[in-house]
Amino acid sequence: MAAMENPLLADSELPRFGAITPEHVEPALREVLDAHREQIAALTRVSKPSFASVVEPLEAMQHRLTRTWSPVSHLNSVVNSPALRDSYNLCLPLLSDFQTDLAQSEPLYRAYARVAEQESASLTSAQRRLLELALRDFRLAGVALPRERKQRYKEIMTELTQLGAKFEENVLDATKAWSYPVSDRAMLAGLNDSIIAQAEKRAREAGQQGWLLGLDQPTYVAVLTDAESAQLRQAFYEAWSTRASDRGPNAGRWDNGPLMEKILALRHEAARLLDFANFAELALATRMARNPADVRELLDQLGAAARPAAERELAELTKFAGVEKLAPWDVSFWAEKLQRKLFSVSQEELRPYFPLPRVLQGLFGLVGRLFKISIRERQNAPTWHQDARLFDIENAAGAPVGSFYLDLYARSDKRSGAWMDECRGRMAFGGNRVRPVAYLVCNFLPPADGHPALLTHDDVVTLFHEFGHGLHHMLTSVDYPSIAGINGVAWDAVELPSQFLENFAWQPEVLQQLASHWQSGAPLPAATQQQLIGTRCFHAGLATLRQLEFALFDFQLHAEYDPARGARVLETLNDVRSRIAVIQPPDWNRFPHSFSHIFAGGYAAGYYSYKWAEVLAADAFAAFEESGVFNGQTAQRFLDSILSRGGSRDPLEAFIEFRGRKPDIAPLLRQHGMAS
Repeated sequence: MAAMENPLLADSELPRFGAITPEHVEPALREVLDAHREQIAALTRVSKPSFASVVEPLEAMQHRLTRTWSPVSHLNSVVNSPALRDSYNLCLPLLSDFQTDLAQSEPLYRAYARVAEQESASLTSAQRRLLELALRDFRLAGVALPRERKQRYKEIMTELTQLGAKFEENVLDATKAWSYPVSDRAMLAGLNDSIIAQAEKRAREAGQQGWLLGLDQPTYVAVLTDAESAQLRQAFYEAWSTRASDRGPNAGRWDNGPLMEKILALRHEAARLLDFANFAELALATRMARNPADVRELLDQLGAAARPAAERELAELTKFAGVEKLAPWDVSFWAEKLQRKLFSVSQEELRPYFPLPRVLQGLFGLVGRLFKISIRERQNAPTWHQDARLFDIENAAGAPVGSFYLDLYARSDKRSGAWMDECRGRMAFGGNRVRPVAYLVCNFLPPADGHPALLTHDDVVTLFHEFGHGLHHMLTSVDYPSIAGINGVAWDAVELPSQFLENFAWQPEVLQQLASHWQSGAPLPAATQQQLIGTRCFHAGLATLRQLEFALFDFQLHAEYDPARGARVLETLNDVRSRIAVIQPPDWNRFPHSFSHIFAGGYAAGYYSYKWAEVLAADAFAAFEESGVFNGQTAQRFLDSILSRGGSRDPLEAFIEFRGRKPDIAPLLRQHGMAS
């Protein structure tokens, strides 16, 4: 298919989403990969390699590949269809083989090493960092392995790519397949009007009477938190916690159990091929935490601080509920009631005060004030769905900086959760000038019954989190794609900007700009605002232990894998829960089977990164608390030291430049109300 006929090959500023079909995917990718292989072969023959003659052309090639593949990967996540899924999966081996061949190229490795040796003194610090990371990645991809081990490593990478995609598909299919019909309106008591209206509409579309509740994330959270019916809560808890497993209402239909066994075995084999003891040690080779002891020390510190608080919180909650022991599907329900009693505020009651247009206006105003940028929506931009929108960012001088898409509402063909991803990366060298573009995706309740989308404050925090990732990507000043924005950043530091920005969603000055009633325009009452802020530490101990449970399970699963014993997924989880959890789920709970972060995402042996980066974020925000949350000089230092630097500098050095010292755990403990 000629380039002019294939929208994925068009040299356009933005993807032509309206023109992309599944039939375009494989031809476009094959054409780009074939051209790149020819160019790479030519580069390996360069007699005197230099940064300009070898490194920059490869940077441009990788950028071109991302431009082609990023829209495909994105569409597969937000408008999934059988045809697109087939095309996507068909291309995964092609992409994996190319990347592995590139990373295992001995001529390129020698060329990069020669450039680093001969040109280092004349290169910028960013260029030297690029070479340092590239040489490290060559080694970690097995460039020095014998041919047979290289080939096996390549086979493993290809299979892992396919298994990860299948894992995520199973979760999506299992989520879409389950619904709960309701014929008695009383069963819906406690749920908000938007959830009920959506369920009524879904039932009509299915040709049914009454209401049909889906397993989308907003509905699941609403049921577990607000539904008065314990029967309904239990049904949803079971369906959600057994997705893609051997248990629950769709037992065995999309079981991810065998996939987890294969994924863990292959990761361990890959680590051993590279002479690491296990996959956890391999993963840490590219992170701030340099060894397992660093990870366990942080998690142990947090666990020691959180457990006493969690035990007190659970005892108080159990007493409040008037039972001897709380069922897992009752915890969120009674916690919401207790929070409402203690603080006279609930997430659902706050919805009318957080209409999405107002929240976006306040968010854009905040980041504009902090970082001297302005944000405007671009009308009539090509998108993949009518809900998606495009915005442009300009600096104080009015010059364009970058752009981002927003896709914020839950849909049946869209994977759950919230994320930021790269559409276009920044590139600025030679004749290349490309501004960064991001995808920002959430799963909120859509507008209904004549009102805009109304968010909970939890939704607001989620939006701030993803926008922090977006700022990291879009405000970069680094010219080379592999270390610009979020690229090249250690995985346990990449959550720093996102968790940092969350803090502003709790500040009174910011809440005043975010919150006004969608009908009357009345501001959030001052007393309600203070009550909301007071909820920040509510059940912080339980929440921390839950995150530590996930992090320890993930890390132990990869650090202690033994081929002779197999994956032992449930055994490992039960072991961690016996030591960490104060709330024990039922035996049939199959949380790991839908834990896409570690089995299909980039968090394998790295889920601890959320807590690691949370320490960094709380400490960074403490600098704003000390100088004033809108202090321009502090914001500029944060932009210069961290946000704009991407992967061009060691993250610890960047943090020390901003804070003047190494990270301190104390601000996070204070923030959670767990300081001694």
